[in-house]
Amino acid sequence: MDVPREFEVPVHGAAIAGAPEGIGESLDAPPEPELLETSELGADPLLEFRRTLGMFATGVTVITAVVDEQVHGMTANAFMSVSLSPPLILISIDRKARMNAMLGEGVRFGISVLEARQRELSDRFAGRPGVQTPEPRFEVVHGTPLVEGALAHLVARVVRSYWGGDHSLFLGRVQYVRYGEGTPLLFHGGRYEQVVRDPHVFAALPAELLQPLVAAGVETTFADGEALMRRGERGDALYLVLEGAVNVERPGRAFSLGPGAVVGEIEVLDPGSGRIADVTAVGEVRALRVTRDELRAALGSQPRAALALIEILASRFRELS
Repeated sequence: MDVPREFEVPVHGAAIAGAPEGIGESLDAPPEPELLETSELGADPLLEFRRTLGMFATGVTVITAVVDEQVHGMTANAFMSVSLSPPLILISIDRKARMNAMLGEGVRFGISVLEARQRELSDRFAGRPGVQTPEPRFEVVHGTPLVEGALAHLVARVVRSYWGGDHSLFLGRVQYVRYGEGTPLLFHGGRYEQVVRDPHVFAALPAELLQPLVAAGVETTFADGEALMRRGERGDALYLVLEGAVNVERPGRAFSLGPGAVVGEIEVLDPGSGRIADVTAVGEVRALRVTRDELRAALGSQPRAALALIEILASRFRELS
């Protein structure tokens, strides 16, 4: 996945003539460029810097503001808390982004911390081409639009702005906060990631197998009573339960599984067999669907992880027998 411009972090190393007019007084002049060293001989230092910073996992926010009665928003993960008393936050905006020109001292802006199911909204506000999503809905607080359904909301007023290389830094005093229950949308290494709460089977998997599987999976939502799989049907995918619970019914045995559980994995490893159980959703269920081909690719690239998975599945099969 290409990283949208709004996801980029500040990158230093190029000479900049001076701080842009109107941006705070913390620096009278930009520092002189210095050599940026990398561990890879001949590698592009700025690219290596960006990739290195990408190893820091973050949440995803949408920054919003109103200009001339028009709502403007952009996706950003360059957001941090600064102080509890007074309540201060900091955002970093690319100087080429339109939002940069809209913010100034005294201007209010909103921060909406996105929930895991709002990935498409993130893409929309990042300006990703070809994204087809419904029009976003907003709730207005202190004249500031906030994305409806987000995990958390903040409204702040810009009290200082600073030069930040190819970005501008805006310090905001928070005037309103709200948070709810849910799972955050994560961004790491240039792509979205999933939070798996209370993992059971996956907790025992090596990280080198877990990460490719989670990254390859496609999120699916099931309504109460809807079948994830039926006995006898072709087993070409497994499911990792993210939220909710499922009922598993097999001959002579019935049980429930919650977040972190994997269902359908044995059949996926045996292409000649059909499903051995009926699995249905209890309430609304969110699950990651991983196909046989995706699983094979992950196992093929990590033979030691493949052996570990076999041991885990064998142990679980004995428990369920």
